[in-house]
Amino acid sequence: MIKQTPDQYLVYGNPIKQSRSPDIHHIFASKCQQNINYKKQLVGLDDFSTAVSDFISQGGKGANVTAPFKEQALRLADVLTERASLAGAVNTLTFNKGKIYGDNTDGEGLVQDLLMHGVILKQSRILILGAGGAVRGVLLPMLAQDPNAITIANRTVSKARDLCQHFNDERLNACSFDETIGQEFDLIINATSASLSGDLPAIPASIITTSMVCYDMVYGKNETPFLKWAKAQGAFKVIDGLGMLVGQAAVSFSVWRGVTPDVQPVIDILRAAIKEG
Repeated sequence: MIKQTPDQYLVYGNPIKQSRSPDIHHIFASKCQQNINYKKQLVGLDDFSTAVSDFISQGGKGANVTAPFKEQALRLADVLTERASLAGAVNTLTFNKGKIYGDNTDGEGLVQDLLMHGVILKQSRILILGAGGAVRGVLLPMLAQDPNAITIANRTVSKARDLCQHFNDERLNACSFDETIGQEFDLIINATSASLSGDLPAIPASIITTSMVCYDMVYGKNETPFLKWAKAQGAFKVIDGLGMLVGQAAVSFSVWRGVTPDVQPVIDILRAAIKEG
């Protein structure tokens, strides 16, 4: 019996050493009986398009893209999904019949993780902290869940307003962190980089309620500063971003392979590995 050569995939980034994508996709492949090989590749800041061309010429089937190449991937793609176009960034490339297809799976990964945790998004009032690329990447899939309103709070309010205008949806509104005082929310999503530096977003403790879910896009060995703080204020549930990481990978895998993997076993494996350090 001839052993088939596995289909080749990889993830591009700079830095890339920390990426868990190969582990995630190899577990998906094993559980879904898919014959793939997935690597990570460090790319020079000016070498992204060359690296993609080389991979295509070697028969590569697709690639994930992480910082700082998501905007370059957008420009490289011949065909974009609506969510990638509105996000202004691509994290999933598919190579097929001489064309490069660009998608952004971050928002769908977030939505699926929230739903898996039993968070009700339909008719909910959502507060998103931050107005950077991470927020832009998740807004369309979040809006597709039919929330009542999404408020984007940012230190520089003009950036939040620009995002609202870009998506042109009446359910979106912008404010400063201070202007969240007196407003009521069901879900807060921290998309700032504060947790990475051990800081807290500058929001008032008074907006946290005992029925509220608080989500941080960041994850780590211990609870993030934001989630610790939210729990101390009495939040009903706190969730970190590990499920979003695995979720966006699952959507990429589904785009490439046509099968949707179960994310929970992978989340459990990664959680255990992170705790072991």
